[in-house]
Amino acid sequence: MILSSSAFESGSHIPKKYTCDGDDVSPELTWGQVPEGTESFALIVDDPDAPGRVFTHWVLFNLPASTTMLEEGISAVELVKAGASQGKNDFGQAGYGGPCPPPGKPHRYRFHLYALNTMLDMPSGVSKSAVLGAMKGHILGEAEIVGLYGRQ
Repeated sequence: MILSSSAFESGSHIPKKYTCDGDDVSPELTWGQVPEGTESFALIVDDPDAPGRVFTHWVLFNLPASTTMLEEGISAVELVKAGASQGKNDFGQAGYGGPCPPPGKPHRYRFHLYALNTMLDMPSGVSKSAVLGAMKGHILGEAEIVGLYGRQ
């Protein structure tokens, strides 16, 4: 499976527009080469360099298998209309919360897409750990891009 973004290449800097210092909108994401038998996708965006713990920026699940992209700045309402559900990020909200690291060295932001052989039977607003637990035994494929963002 392949995941990419028109906003940044994996390993490069995430433009300010997609961060708390800019418009805080989600970047466009596109994927392909999906495994046969895929019923849904889940997307988790997190920061493994956050102080003290991995910080979750977006939890999205039950994206229908027919989905091959997320447009830039997609809203929670648009995702729900598409049949997807959102978990809570570590800002305490459903939806995308852009990079917002403390000043210092740039942090890595992992955009991790999972192809699943089922829809997850869970409500919106659940945690990343709940989604990861529900996905166990159902992951057919994975893809990841990593963006960097730092603040002075």
